[in-house]
Amino acid sequence: MIELRKITDDNFNECIKLEPKEGQKNYVASNICSLAEAYVALTNNECLPLPYAIYNNDIMVGFIMLSYNKADNEDGENKYWVWRLMIDKQYQGKGYGKEAMTNALELIRTFQYGKASAVYISYEPENIVAKTLYASFGFVETGEIEDGELVAKLVL
Repeated sequence: MIELRKITDDNFNECIKLEPKEGQKNYVASNICSLAEAYVALTNNECLPLPYAIYNNDIMVGFIMLSYNKADNEDGENKYWVWRLMIDKQYQGKGYGKEAMTNALELIRTFQYGKASAVYISYEPENIVAKTLYASFGFVETGEIEDGELVAKLVL
């Protein structure tokens, strides 16, 4: 059974050791980089980063990082983002990514961090596996490109 657990002092080192398969490393930042980005975003009041370890029972199998972004002057919309989703190379192909995404969307829909109208995600254009996974949840590409990645939106 997949569950999301906050990153803590107790699981930080284990989390930063997780990594995708060699051919996937250009699709997702390392977990240490993601956690550093979360720190920078938090200390600069850019958003509320929400990093989680993905567990299957008590075994850490991956990492997901969400964020809650309050409305800015640009679009006036509160939103959630899925910044990262990675399953460690030894645990791929078991459905953990899909289950983790299901759990993440359930968490978002509780609005525990704030109300929002949509969830956004971005991915490399050539990452067909990610595109297919996110489309299966109802994410629709917006036509926007952010840092070279396609942006997709799921209305809540």
